[in-house]
Amino acid sequence: MALLGMNWLKGNPPDNFVGFAIEYQEPNGTQFYPISNRLSFLENDGSVNPNILSSRLSPIQKFRWVHFPFNADLPGYFTYRVTPVFMDSKNVLSYGDFQQAAIQLQSETYPGELNVAFTRGFVASQAFIDRFSNGGDISTLIPSDATQGLNFVATNPKATAALNWMGFEARSAILALLDQAIADNTAQVRVTAYDFNEPEVVNRLVKLGNRLKVIIDDSNPHGNNGSAENQAATLLTASAGAGNVQRQHMGGLQHNKTIAVSGSVQAAVGGSTNFSWRGFCVQNNNAVIVYGAVPVKLFFGAFDNLWNNPNNAGGFAATASATWNDLKLPNVQAKVAFSPHNAGNSILQSIADDINKTTSSLFYSLAFLYQTPGPIRTAIEKVVSNNALFVYGISDKTVGGLNIQKPDGNLPIAFPARLLNNVPEPFKKEASGGAGVNMHHKFVVIDFDKPTARVYMGSYNFSGAADQHNGENLLLIQDRRVAVSYMIEAVAMFDHYEFRDALQKATTPDNKIYLHKPPQNPGDVTWWSKSYTDPHKIYDRELFSKT
Repeated sequence: MALLGMNWLKGNPPDNFVGFAIEYQEPNGTQFYPISNRLSFLENDGSVNPNILSSRLSPIQKFRWVHFPFNADLPGYFTYRVTPVFMDSKNVLSYGDFQQAAIQLQSETYPGELNVAFTRGFVASQAFIDRFSNGGDISTLIPSDATQGLNFVATNPKATAALNWMGFEARSAILALLDQAIADNTAQVRVTAYDFNEPEVVNRLVKLGNRLKVIIDDSNPHGNNGSAENQAATLLTASAGAGNVQRQHMGGLQHNKTIAVSGSVQAAVGGSTNFSWRGFCVQNNNAVIVYGAVPVKLFFGAFDNLWNNPNNAGGFAATASATWNDLKLPNVQAKVAFSPHNAGNSILQSIADDINKTTSSLFYSLAFLYQTPGPIRTAIEKVVSNNALFVYGISDKTVGGLNIQKPDGNLPIAFPARLLNNVPEPFKKEASGGAGVNMHHKFVVIDFDKPTARVYMGSYNFSGAADQHNGENLLLIQDRRVAVSYMIEAVAMFDHYEFRDALQKATTPDNKIYLHKPPQNPGDVTWWSKSYTDPHKIYDRELFSKT
């Protein structure tokens, strides 16, 4: 993804400024393509234009825009061109001088060292409905019941493209790593799994034979008769041997989702991405792949400590894996800690203390924050109360105490992730993706625009249970390139669901959502006025355009 930040060079824009036209050229391309806008100016009869138009005709009325190119993995530079658009009294558009920038959306964050990988997570989006689904029906793409996952075959004629689109980087990177392990007959593989019903993963693990050891969660419902996790355990017991498959739930959940490969390739995967249909294809998730002998040794060590302490939280907490360990990457300062911890090496409060040290901005995407009161929520509330700091955040549900907008302060910083049902034209009802949460991230970004930028991310839900009961992984990465990656994901998530919330509330025929024309009557205001009068929107406009 690319985040484009725009601003006006001097003073305020003129009243007849109606937004930005944004165009882009792919690497080695010869043509600029306009970004499309679903919003448009009202027709002469007051109706909403049902068509999706070029931003040259329906300009973007925001001072920043996150673009997610369909071919985002192309090597080289994407060239973006942004042009101010004006409208006269007869509704005729004209254009100012454009600004242009080349941005490399490289597929690996630090090649051969560390890679941040996201799922696209937009099965609940208008783009998904346009490309792959008819009326929100996704039953031909993913199973409706998790227990059917290992035997489900997608029948949608666009299935291959759809699954690649939905799973995006995280799915492709994980499958590629497993393919490398299969091809190297010396490679040893260690896997911890929570939700575990994705056949592309399980079938690859079967091919590893006894070079695989795996720990699979057996908490409710994973341990129930007929569960996909039981089915996967049966398959892997047959291929790897009973002595290489363990079921456990640590002190509550075996919530890890990790892969470690030791062979000609030395790599380990951590993060929030479950090896499941929902984890890859429905939810917003992230994974980090780290390379090298030291990271692999740490992940193998954590696996062994989990294996040797089944359902024994205190036993695991006493091991070195439960403390922060430096990954010793050549160019990135990063460390990892595995849960559960004990009272002596608990890290939850130290994370809250770090959040309280925010000097510029805080971005987060935290599933289940609504049900995890404690030091993290308290720290976020404190940061939000400081109007000198900038905060955007999202949870999968409304969080009490974090969803109130102050007149002169931060926006709602726990915006709920919602699906669209009854929405106005030209928008359509969206796919639910089955039961369960769609937003599944667990990450916090502190001061992305400073040299001290840092990210906490993993399977760790930033709760007491994650800290002292569950099997979890958590990475602290102190690096601005990585922080920017997660910041853009957070902004994209916030914008996506904030706009969807506005659509969901547009339930009457008169409550249309459309682009604003220049002021025509006394008392009319410009579309951009709040970006120059509201303190939070001023900070938003200036923060991204200067960074």
